[in-house]
Amino acid sequence: QVQLVESGGGLVQAGGSLRLSCTASIRALSSYPMGWFRQAPGKEREFVAAINWSGGTTYYADSVKGRFTISRDNAKSTVYLQMNSLKPEDTAVYYCDADGRYSDPPGGNYWGQGTQVTVAS
Repeated sequence: QVQLVESGGGLVQAGGSLRLSCTASIRALSSYPMGWFRQAPGKEREFVAAINWSGGTTYYADSVKGRFTISRDNAKSTVYLQMNSLKPEDTAVYYCDADGRYSDPPGGNYWGQGTQVTVAS
């Protein structure tokens, strides 16, 4: 059974930092692009950051560019999200995603259970 397990969320003061981790239960997901999304109360889930399978290409939402950094360690089947200069508007449940739909061979799209990030003003 494929699982993505997130960790690292918590409560932090504005301006602080957190590092989220997402570990896959199977090594095969190391070949998939992976990303982070977030969902605040009453809002739609939104894209935060993504990284290709090798880690050589990254993408960020404008709202986090320059503050967040996505990275991965395929040997550990883990993707990270380093979040600096956190703002109260970053408060949300953060979800990890591994999307194999466009990989070769194609696979599924897998989500973690989410980890809460709360930024106090």
